[in-house]
Amino acid sequence: MTRENLQKFATLSVLILIQFSCAHNDDANHASISINELVRTSKSWDGNALVPYPHGQPEITILKISIPAGARLETHSHPVINAGVLVSGELTVRTADGKVLRLKAGDPIVEVVNTLHYGINERKIPAEIVAFYAGIVGQAVTVSEQ
Repeated sequence: MTRENLQKFATLSVLILIQFSCAHNDDANHASISINELVRTSKSWDGNALVPYPHGQPEITILKISIPAGARLETHSHPVINAGVLVSGELTVRTADGKVLRLKAGDPIVEVVNTLHYGINERKIPAEIVAFYAGIVGQAVTVSEQ
C-alpha cells in the first residue's frame, strides 16, 4: 500500500469510526447520513509536523480506551501517527514539556508523536476515547516511559 493510499485509508477509517461511534438515531428508517470533518491536519495538537509514515507492511490499530474517574495514564509516547475522538467524559493531555490539551466529549485529537505525555481524567465520571493508529506490522503503537 502506498503512503497516499494509506493516508486515504486512514482518513476514511477515522471518518467512518467517528460516524458510527457518535451516531444516535431512534428511527433507523428515517436516518440521514451526514459526515462532518472534525479535523484535517498535517500537525499534531501541539503544533509539530507529523512524522512520515513508517516503511513496511501497514497495520491499522483501533483502540477503545476507558479511563476511570480520577485516573492518570502512565507517561508514554507513540512512535506512529494516531488520532482519536473522545466519545464521553473529559480528558486532559499533558506533555513532559508542559503543553496542555483539554478535551470534552466529541472533541477530536491528533496525538503527539515521539513526545512523552500522559492523559488524566480529572472529572468524577469515566472518559472513553477511540483511537486510531497507523503503524506497521510488529511495531508498538505506545511506548511506556523508561
